[in-house]
Amino acid sequence: MGRRAFICGNDAVAEGVRLSRPHVISAYPITPQTIAVERLADFVEDGSLKAEYMHVESEHSAMACAMGVSSVGARAFTATSSQGLLYMAECLPYASGARMPIVMMNANRSIATPWNIYGDQMDSMFLLNSGWIQMYVEDAQEALDMMIQAYRIAETEEVMTPMMVNLDGFVLTHTYEVVEIPEQKDVDEFLPPINMPQNKMDLNDPKSLCITAGNDWNMEFKIKQELDMQNSVHTIEAVDKEFGDKFGRYYGGLIEEYRCEDAEVILITTGSVTGTSRMVVDDLRNKGKKVGLLKLRYLRPFPAEKIREAVKNAKVIGVVDKNISFGYEGTIFTNVNSALVTMEKHPMSLNFIAGIGGRDIGKNHIEDMFNSMINASEGKVEERIQYMNVRCEK
Repeated sequence: MGRRAFICGNDAVAEGVRLSRPHVISAYPITPQTIAVERLADFVEDGSLKAEYMHVESEHSAMACAMGVSSVGARAFTATSSQGLLYMAECLPYASGARMPIVMMNANRSIATPWNIYGDQMDSMFLLNSGWIQMYVEDAQEALDMMIQAYRIAETEEVMTPMMVNLDGFVLTHTYEVVEIPEQKDVDEFLPPINMPQNKMDLNDPKSLCITAGNDWNMEFKIKQELDMQNSVHTIEAVDKEFGDKFGRYYGGLIEEYRCEDAEVILITTGSVTGTSRMVVDDLRNKGKKVGLLKLRYLRPFPAEKIREAVKNAKVIGVVDKNISFGYEGTIFTNVNSALVTMEKHPMSLNFIAGIGGRDIGKNHIEDMFNSMINASEGKVEERIQYMNVRCEK
């Protein structure tokens, strides 16, 4: 049995990292991630985490440091947010291409300009093509658990891919809730010490890292990386099941369905808005509305096949995007539509742009989304892309 604590999402991340026993933490604080690395500093100082804590001068250096740690076969952790993630962006494909199983927490936050410290998902969407596994958590408990799962997934020999765990800034990072913290011995049984026999610096077996490859071999490296990312689906699902068997908390792998079996309209969400949406689904179900909810936990690898299966009986689906791909639509909406188009008969899709710059997404806004989908299912089609809780006109 673990212990229960009333902590915020940042603290939950730090607890999960502490239990995962990283060898080195490369830290550069940025709001709203700062508490996570501060708490890890406390753990190193009080001896509850035996690790090197490296103060670096920038986010770019934080990732460069993590790469150096990983290249010698040690377990690395770092964390960032917003402009910090963009600043380290140059390093991310170096890490993924070199197959370094780094784990990073990103506190999702708006990006400039205008400058803003509150949460949306614009930052991580910029890096979908970086070669990192990307997953999004709903609450602090999932944040803690996914830090542990992330190392197990990333370090699996068939995967060997860095992993970015995303938390909604402030809504999760600074909100307190009761979280169960597992015992160290149980985590040690689930997460063994890192073992990188084929992909680390070794004086007895010299090899090159971050190499150059011309047009005769470069494509093969990238295709191998893509195939391994696709195949990581099996590892993600197996690790999630094993984690649930041991700790009693199952997360469904890449997606989580809620009351989708007979749903005529389904809302697709990521992150903390899922919890509020689940309550709205229950309210509407009590009123006789056939509505459902599909939580996307991973955006890379993208669970296209699972989405198709989950929505195959729906008339209309809606996608909540806390981001905009300027000049087109929400990024998640684009990905979901790409999955739907291969279906013989696919549901109509609506895009709800919401929560930009930390704008509130309340139950009333989510109910409006469901009403738009219900109207569309009855032939009353509204705008395909809708901007929620916003003052300007389209």
